[in-house]
Amino acid sequence: MLTDARLRLRYLRQTISLLYPGPGACRPYSVLPHAVLPRRLAPRRWWHAALGPRVDLPVEWSIESHLSEVLGTPVRAVLLVRPARRANRKPILEAHDASGLVAYVKIGDTPQTRALVDAEAATLARLADLPLKTVVPPAVLHHGTWRGQAVLALAPLPVRPGRVPPGLLAEAVAEIASTGPGAWHGDLSPWNVAPSADGRLLVWDWERYELGVPLGFDALHHHFQRCLRRMDPATAARACLAGALRTLEPFGLSAAEARRTALAYLITLAGRHAADGHEPLGPPDRWLNPLVDHQEALL
Repeated sequence: MLTDARLRLRYLRQTISLLYPGPGACRPYSVLPHAVLPRRLAPRRWWHAALGPRVDLPVEWSIESHLSEVLGTPVRAVLLVRPARRANRKPILEAHDASGLVAYVKIGDTPQTRALVDAEAATLARLADLPLKTVVPPAVLHHGTWRGQAVLALAPLPVRPGRVPPGLLAEAVAEIASTGPGAWHGDLSPWNVAPSADGRLLVWDWERYELGVPLGFDALHHHFQRCLRRMDPATAARACLAGALRTLEPFGLSAAEARRTALAYLITLAGRHAADGHEPLGPPDRWLNPLVDHQEALL
């Protein structure tokens, strides 16, 4: 079985071939922090000699030159080496100019990820026209195609460390829901949100935004993902259902409504995984079906 590091390196080689196809003069890059734990591919600096190995890449016809053109400033790209097993894995880059970070860039390099990148661009365009008071999504700097791949460049959000207050999260969930009939962000995980200095909520990764879902799905998703950090999937699912009333209390749901909404959310999530052809939580008959069967009378 391949280790995570070997899988990351193999994916890195494939991504380099896609984004730096050549020909042309090469510039040096470094795999950081080192080849055993690849996390970033960054322009090489003198202090990298004691860290990751050197990689020379042709930049003349690369994604880097394309981003320099569409962003209107010369940029150097830092490629984030993605986890090995993700259904929506795609190349993610940081674009830096002389002043610092100017954009996060997503590349849709498969039919599935191209659809997700294009969906996020459409969602952010929709949100940009709305008078949001609590939620702060990133601004789109560029959306287009390059060598058949979808390219989405987003302005960086001023992220700072800090836990999101429960009241702020509830306000954000309600505001997102108000952007369309039963709308939800779709992946309002703890790692996709951060409190801003002015008391609002910074929210990114809008690929899974959808309409037509029950109010509270985002709150349940946030709670479920927190549970998964310390529990196995079956236990986390039970905790999600057990805590549904407290999680959905800000939205005025009764105990029965909260439990039905939690079950509907878990079933929806399992359906998404099935559609993706990826089961990060394992087969639903292990983590979900026993819970649903036990609560069947509520459905």
